[in-house]
Amino acid sequence: RMLTRTPSVVAQVFLLLSIILVIAIAVIQINQQKILSPGLKYGIVLDAGSSRTTVYVYEWPAEKENDTGVVSQTFKCNVKGPGISSYENNPGALAKPLDDCLNKVKERIPVHLHKNTSVYLGATAGMRLLRLQNETAANEVLASIQNYFRAQPFEFRGAQIITGPEEGVYGWITANYLMGNFLERNLWRTWVHPYRKETMGALDLGGASTQISFIPEVSQENFNSTLQVKLYGYNYNVYTHSFQCYGRDEAEKRLLALLLQKSSTSSNVDNPCYPRNYETALTVKYFCGSLCTQSLRPANYYPNQSVNFHGTGDPGLCQEMVSLLFNFPTCRNREDCPFNRIHQPKVKGNFVAFSGFYYTINALNLSGHFSLADFNSSMWFFCSQNWAQLQFMLPKFEEIYARSYCFSANFIYYLLVHGYNFDEGNWPHIHFQKEVGNSSITWSLGYMLSLTNMIPAEGKLIQLPLKPSLFAGLLIFLTATALLCLLFLVYLCIVSRNQKDISHVAYVFTPE
Repeated sequence: RMLTRTPSVVAQVFLLLSIILVIAIAVIQINQQKILSPGLKYGIVLDAGSSRTTVYVYEWPAEKENDTGVVSQTFKCNVKGPGISSYENNPGALAKPLDDCLNKVKERIPVHLHKNTSVYLGATAGMRLLRLQNETAANEVLASIQNYFRAQPFEFRGAQIITGPEEGVYGWITANYLMGNFLERNLWRTWVHPYRKETMGALDLGGASTQISFIPEVSQENFNSTLQVKLYGYNYNVYTHSFQCYGRDEAEKRLLALLLQKSSTSSNVDNPCYPRNYETALTVKYFCGSLCTQSLRPANYYPNQSVNFHGTGDPGLCQEMVSLLFNFPTCRNREDCPFNRIHQPKVKGNFVAFSGFYYTINALNLSGHFSLADFNSSMWFFCSQNWAQLQFMLPKFEEIYARSYCFSANFIYYLLVHGYNFDEGNWPHIHFQKEVGNSSITWSLGYMLSLTNMIPAEGKLIQLPLKPSLFAGLLIFLTATALLCLLFLVYLCIVSRNQKDISHVAYVFTPE
């Protein structure tokens, strides 16, 4: 009897332990599961501007926010040499300068993610002009870039020439994204849409074009230039316009062509916007070879003829000449038509001015936001300097930029005050800024944000304390043990009952 009781107790203990262990493992597995982010995704955008190409690397968590990734800039590299439109006669030469930046990019992105990292190239006004001038050459430049990226480990998603309005809207998206106008973190560190937050207007000044983008006060007016943008589940109607040939470099070429046209001599020309005592010799092709200056070309156009420009540092005359670059008379004082017969709603709210706007303001020793009077006095002071003094005044001295800051400042004045109708009252609403945190304010981030809508989100991965195979194995083993113990106990019960019955029968038939 003692022998029968011992296996029964052991079986009961094993059954109980198995049940407790099955329940414990299941509870731990459910409660201790960790939700892991599937990691980071990367995207590369090449901003192929008219004067240079910049490579930006962006990253975002692989699980996303309302169909738009939460993107940040992690790396930036300026490609050596001029913009891609300058390679029209030798597209093959593009590979070498691109290599330097791409090799650095490869080091920044984990190797195992290279093949899933998308690369986009967006070309702006320089290529828009080249396409108008020589479509075959523009296509050859883009084809050369396509070939270059075929040999790279990344997933190349194409080289395209983006339109002026797209460039404007992408710049607007970048500025507002970085200012936290689309998303902000709440107390629980989750991303939420800010309550009643106003968006900012964006002012971008490139080498060949300039853009203005903002949400106008009166949305019922039907402006042709209004584009609808959807981000983080919200729609925005953005007015945007891009002025081709009103970029800083192209505008200055138009000024040089105009000065040559008005000069009594074709070999020596005074430039009131160049610093006093500055001298430089430029070929006629340099400033008259562009599509933007075609109408200002001299009748006897000799591309390689050299013209000596002599700086006179005359702020008043510089201003007068710059005003001629804007076609103001076509609007005849209509408030909704600043220049070039372009219909524009009244500017509203705060604006951020970046790219060429920022660099010029920085050269005038101004920053952030300031009054129009401060801007005018700084501009007048800067434009009155002679060339020798400028070298000590500028934070970074490079001849090609230093000689042109006075022109740029006057151009910005006319564009913002007489072009876009900013005045003493709303001028301080313009913030001149280059970046927010580590991210540059440039259309390429807005481009990336829009394109991440097309990149599928990855779900969060669930990490369990026990590997699924081990968990399943333990579950089967413990369940089998419990069943065996149960069967064994049932068997012992039956055996015990049979023994009782036999002993009872034996007792009944025992002779007296």
